[in-house]
This record gives sequence, C-alpha cells and structure tokens, in this order.
Amino acid sequence: MKLTTAVLAAGAAVSLTSAVVGAVRLRQDARHQAERNEAVLARNQLNWLDQMSTTPELAKLWTPEGMDVEEYMQLLKANQLICMLSLRNRLGFVRSGHLPWYSAQLMESDVCRRYWHRFGDLRAQEAEGDERAEQFTRVLDQAAKNHPQAQPAAA
Repeated sequence: MKLTTAVLAAGAAVSLTSAVVGAVRLRQDARHQAERNEAVLARNQLNWLDQMSTTPELAKLWTPEGMDVEEYMQLLKANQLICMLSLRNRLGFVRSGHLPWYSAQLMESDVCRRYWHRFGDLRAQEAEGDERAEQFTRVLDQAAKNHPQAQPAAA
C-alpha cells in the first residue's frame, strides 16, 4: 500500500469515526433536552397541584360536580405524590422491578386509593399511546386492586 493510500484510508477512518461520535452526541443531546423539557413540564404540573391542594378558593373552581372541595384537595395531594413517582419513573430513577413496590407503598394511603378509585380511569385514558405511561398506570392499578382493603371480605 502506498503512503498516500494509507493516509487517505486513515483520514477516511477518522472522518467516519468523527461522524459516528457526532451522531451519538446529537442523539444524547436530544434525549437530555427531552428529559429537561419533561422535568420543566412536571414542575409546572406539581406547582399547579400544590396551589390547588392548598387554596380552597382555587380548588373550588375546578372541583368536580357533586364532590366536596376538601375531598378534592386531598385527592389532588395524592395525585401530586403519584405525579412525583411518575416523573422519577420516566427519568429512570426508579430501578428496574421497583415500580410495583413504590406503587404498593402509595396505595397504603387511603387518600391515594380514593384518588385512584375516582381518577384511575382518567389517567389510563391520558396514558393511551405512551407505552411507558401505560405500563406505569397498569402497575398502579394493580397495586390499588391488590391492597387488602380493595379485596372483598371473606365470608
């Protein structure tokens, strides 16, 4: 092999490597930007839930018909906890296989079970088409159904 051919081959290899590294870097940057966007949107939602669950005058504007404002505010606090777990899960901070455990812990709370009973179907509809959100919703739904107080009493 001539020296010029070797230099051209080495240059091509360096260029190809640079292109691959650049493409990987762009994909990683896009993923990080999506995660930052998701965190910002979640922060907005959590702030809104915090305001709604602590300000009766504001909660009154959004309370479903036939529901007590105080009950709605409690359910929004439960939703806030569920949203925080959802964000942790979406960002990869819930270790593989631990989501059922976290979900069962949430469903130990009566207010979380009441929230899920009232709004679980709505969350399932909201999750449609998002595989990760659908899986999260299924795990929470299973935890709610598995809680001892959700089981019919043995005769």
